[in-house]
Amino acid sequence: MPDYGTNKKLVSKEVNYLGRDFTDIRNNLIEFAKNYFPNQYNDFNEASPGMMFVEMASYVGDVLNYYVDNQFRETLLHYAEERKNVLAIAQSYGYKPKLATPATVQMTVSVEVPAKVDGSGTGATTAPDLDYAGILSANSTVTSNTGTEFTLMDDVNFKTSSSLDRMEVELLDPGSAGVATNYRLTKKVLAQSGTRESEEFSFSNAKEFDKIVLSNEKVTEIVSVTDSAGNIFYQVPFLAQDTIFETEQNTALNDPDLGEFETDTPYLLKLIKSSRRFTTYVRDDNKMELRFGAGVSDNADEEIIPNPDNVGSSLGSGISRLDEAFDPSNFLKTQTFGLAPSNTTLTVNYNYGGRVEDNVASNSLTGFARKTYTISTEGLDGTKKSNAENSIRITNETAASGGSSTETLTQIKENAAAYFNAQNRAVTKADYITRAYSLPQKYGNIAKAYIVQDEQLELQGQLQVIDGEVVDTRNSTKVPNPLALNMYLLGYDVNKNLVQLNRAVKQNLKTYISQYRIMTDAINIKDGYIINISVKFNIIVKRGYNKNDVLFRSIQVVKDFFAPDKWQMNQPIILGDLAYQISLVDGVVSLVPPEINNPNKDLILIENKHSKQNGYSGNIYDIDSASQEGIVYPSMDPSIFELKFPNSDIEGKVVGDR
Repeated sequence: MPDYGTNKKLVSKEVNYLGRDFTDIRNNLIEFAKNYFPNQYNDFNEASPGMMFVEMASYVGDVLNYYVDNQFRETLLHYAEERKNVLAIAQSYGYKPKLATPATVQMTVSVEVPAKVDGSGTGATTAPDLDYAGILSANSTVTSNTGTEFTLMDDVNFKTSSSLDRMEVELLDPGSAGVATNYRLTKKVLAQSGTRESEEFSFSNAKEFDKIVLSNEKVTEIVSVTDSAGNIFYQVPFLAQDTIFETEQNTALNDPDLGEFETDTPYLLKLIKSSRRFTTYVRDDNKMELRFGAGVSDNADEEIIPNPDNVGSSLGSGISRLDEAFDPSNFLKTQTFGLAPSNTTLTVNYNYGGRVEDNVASNSLTGFARKTYTISTEGLDGTKKSNAENSIRITNETAASGGSSTETLTQIKENAAAYFNAQNRAVTKADYITRAYSLPQKYGNIAKAYIVQDEQLELQGQLQVIDGEVVDTRNSTKVPNPLALNMYLLGYDVNKNLVQLNRAVKQNLKTYISQYRIMTDAINIKDGYIINISVKFNIIVKRGYNKNDVLFRSIQVVKDFFAPDKWQMNQPIILGDLAYQISLVDGVVSLVPPEINNPNKDLILIENKHSKQNGYSGNIYDIDSASQEGIVYPSMDPSIFELKFPNSDIEGKVVGDR
């Protein structure tokens, strides 16, 4: 430090900071010595003792620069090379690297139940007795002939059937009297490989951000974490999240309002708040670490009344300090990042393992290692109930796939970058539609989704703010949110025909989207409109071709063109595309442009509602007025065209040959 109390002249020397490798540093030091010490040292020969010290200093500078550059590079995801650094950066982005990828396979599960006989005295069977149909728990495991263990990924509920969780019902061979006595119920379910393990960890005094490490490597899933009192600890992506999704069976007892829809929507999605939570962290030794919170209260967060005295508690007294900054959330602070376990023992159940060898061959998974089958109906015949439980069979008709070992560093980097960009929230219309489609099928099947801005914005001059509320002046009613979005939805029935969703599915979707919706967004969930259509076309067949065969294949093309999976809401029908597909049928020379009609056009208006005759939707639509230059446009209201009965609503004719 310069001494300003003396009369010595301060000398400012220029230092070159551009040299970073050995050669540049050496040249800079030589140049520095020539400029500022020309009389003290001027022997820059390679063999001189002075050059030894210059080169030693250059060596030290080069090494230091190397490690500085290396440390900086290790802080950047795409340039980091050390595994521990790549894992740390990826997890700071929110991405959990996969220690192993289990193989997945579709299993076929069947159970035999007795037949239900009608009360007419004739002895005729009507349907399987679903009182004896139960639920095969997701905790059930199956082993292959090579010893690989597979765990079911979801419960198999034999009491329900839907388009996305279809149950096949097979009438077994009738008895001697010609009356069927049993039915076989068959469903599909996914299973994944992995060995189930259980470990116990004891905790004494509460410790902030306590952690435990599972002993096995390549953990793929935390199945459950419970303490010695039976309390459940829930896994969350980060400890600050205090809400968790939970599944509840849809019954009249659990929800009297939505219980009537238990056949189509067997489960309800609930959002609960819990202080007992944990997050996982992947270590560089391929082991998984469980991290807990720092709270010490046994009460739930919502039961703790915030203390207003904590507001601005960091401020000093006196009027001169009233404008100092303070944290307005001080009075909301209760438990910090969840409860820290204390004076208890945690039992952790998890799956581990994953390798290429887990991709077992078809029909190799046939035996249960663990089976949990529950029949909830009381008062059943003990023998029939036991026969149903013992009749469960399971196998994989296809080979397992997807099993692999730990992700490489390159895969972790790319996946982390993609996950960071996703941000796990719904912002655009596409985000909301994707979230709607990702709702698990056990909470209801959503086949079609479409989002538009609420039409209230079009009421210009008719909306006014009165006493702080947005009011429609036409009828003096309050407008809930003029900036809302309308989400129109449709689902499938068991025959994969489009239908409107029941209230249970809409409630499940509302609960699900609430975790990803931006606070200022409002989503109105509504029913989409179905416009039933019929198709007429005429073709000319090449000479030498069987007319019936060509016509049959042409009708199949039309069926495929209007397959429900290929159509979305507000998608127009381009007749030229349909005609082109028909023209590609071998044997078709030419055709008359196809004609689209609405089978509901002749329905009678009854009490301001169109009759749903013959299974159609009942929506009347003027196809002629909606057609322009070979394109049939949908209605202004979000709607979808559906060829509901292709066997009767497709009319094709052969009008000649050439």
